[in-house]
Amino acid sequence: MKSRDEARLSALRMMKAALMKQKVDSPKPVDQAAEMQVLKTLIKQRIEAAEAFRKAGREEQAAKEEAERALIESYLPAGATEEEIEAAIAEALEETGATSLKQMGLAMKAAQARLAGKTVDGKALSDKVRSRLT
Repeated sequence: MKSRDEARLSALRMMKAALMKQKVDSPKPVDQAAEMQVLKTLIKQRIEAAEAFRKAGREEQAAKEEAERALIESYLPAGATEEEIEAAIAEALEETGATSLKQMGLAMKAAQARLAGKTVDGKALSDKVRSRLT
């Protein structure tokens, strides 16, 4: 507030409002995992909004959404590296013995458990597991 950084202040207020809404809506206490999920949802919303603005030819709005996404990501733990993701998938497939797409759910759950505490894009992880199973 004192630095008069309006973009950062707006993003922080938006994050606080989303977390407070989660606290009010949830019947049980909000833990760190739930807070991280709220922030991941906000990131996903910013990505989708930026894409929509770009399709509509509104580059300045898309840039604003991207800036907000970057700020929100700075409050999440570091993302998993490609090597960590590949190792987690390999270990999950070995542990579960998954060989077909019917067993993808088991493999995804095991891979996500191995990557707990790190920020991972679920869709990208899903695509990588799918490519290994086919």
